Amino acid sequence: MLKSKYPFLGWTCLAAFAWGGLACAGETPTKPAPSSPPAAQTPAARLIPPIQALIGDAPCDNSAQCRTIGVGAKPCGGPEGYLAWSSKNADEKTLRAAVARQAAASKEENLRSDMRSTCALEPDPGATCQAARCVLNPRGLGGNSLAQ
Repeated sequence: MLKSKYPFLGWTCLAAFAWGGLACAGETPTKPAPSSPPAAQTPAARLIPPIQALIGDAPCDNSAQCRTIGVGAKPCGGPEGYLAWSSKNADEKTLRAAVARQAAASKEENLRSDMRSTCALEPDPGATCQAARCVLNPRGLGGNSLAQ
């Protein structure tokens, strides 16, 4: 075993790393470069506002008019989240086509960036009519709604 002139240096570096990710031997930490553009800049993210425009305020007279639609695409399959919409005024065929385009863009981004996932299933929360507007039902821990 090699003896160091500074036996405490190993423990000091280990402690510094554990406490704050600091580098040893005089190196200064650098800020990592962003690996991908902000979410608002991705093609899939740019397709969400048109979907929300098709949904509009999701007006409803009763909960039977409220629906959910999965948007986005997780790397292991399934939607990233859900949006509530109303059958009272939304054109379902147009909405589904817009969602399919957005999901395809999301899948492409996942493949291009080699995105990984926990493969956890995103459960459909369902929707209900509250104050004459369709809204997603409350979710358990870890839910992901794309409603704003």
